[in-house]
Amino acid sequence: MDFVSDSLANGRRIKCLTVVDDFSKECVQIAVDYGISGQYVTRVLEQVARFRGYPLAVRTDNGPEFTSRAFLAWTHTHGIRHILIEPGKPMQNGYIESFNGKFRDECLNEQWFDSLPQARECIAQWRQDYNEVRPHSSLGRIPPALFAHQHRQRVGGTDASEHKQNID
Repeated sequence: MDFVSDSLANGRRIKCLTVVDDFSKECVQIAVDYGISGQYVTRVLEQVARFRGYPLAVRTDNGPEFTSRAFLAWTHTHGIRHILIEPGKPMQNGYIESFNGKFRDECLNEQWFDSLPQARECIAQWRQDYNEVRPHSSLGRIPPALFAHQHRQRVGGTDASEHKQNID
C-alpha cells in the first residue's frame, strides 16, 4: 500500500491510497479522497477483506496513516504481519512504487479532474482496465484478474478469502 497525490482543476489536493496484491498483481483498491487517515485506511481494507479475506502481511512505508493506532490495532486484531520498509528506501516496496508510476503516467497525468466524483470514476475505470484487460508479463501475459480467477479455480476455492496473500 502507498499513497499518490494529485489535485483537482481548482487546486484542491486529492490523495489516492493504492492497494495491490503481491501474488496476483491485482490492484485491489484505489481509494480517492481529500484526506485519508489511518482509520480510513482500515475501513478500506475491511471492505477489501470481505471478498479477498485478510492478508498474511501488508508492506508499507512509515507514513503516519500506516503507523497510526487505528492501523496498528487493525493489523494486530487480524493477526496480519506489518512489514515496514526502511525510511528513505522506497525500493523495498518496489512493486507498489512501479505500480504508482504507471498509475501516475497513464491516469493521473492524462486527466484533468474537475471534481472528486469525476476523479473517482476515472480512476475506477483505469483500475478496471489495469486488472481486467492489460496483460502482465510476470503472469504469463494475462490480466491480473484472470490470473487470480484461474488460481482460485486451481486451488478449488470460489473466493480468495480462503487463500491469504500479501498486500503492498
